[in-house]
Amino acid sequence: MAERGRRRAEGWGRRAEDLCALALRAKGYRILARRFRCPAGEIDIVARRGGILAIVEVKARPTVEAAMEALTARQRARLERAALGLLASGAAGFVPQSEFSLRFDLMVVTPWRWPRHLPNAWRPEISSAGLGVL
Repeated sequence: MAERGRRRAEGWGRRAEDLCALALRAKGYRILARRFRCPAGEIDIVARRGGILAIVEVKARPTVEAAMEALTARQRARLERAALGLLASGAAGFVPQSEFSLRFDLMVVTPWRWPRHLPNAWRPEISSAGLGVL
């Protein structure tokens, strides 16, 4: 029974990510990667618009407040390490770091609503020397 619930949650998460990618494209972002995985963790969406490279975490919850509470300090640190892994890998044809600023965004999906995009949802605690973090 637990496996069934896990699969259902996985499916809901994928649909939420699809919806968020669509919303970002509508706002003029180019999706560079989805579900980027490295030893440090996974990034739901990597998007670029102009000089901004956005690391986007997607949370699907009943309320915006619940989604924001679900993004813990531990998860933020994991995403920051994964962003460093992404930049180090050169994945998805990224341009030189001098040409963009890195930003960490949160997108919240609640039932029957268009995804809510919270740009610059948090500032990284990692050393941002040379990363151009906004």
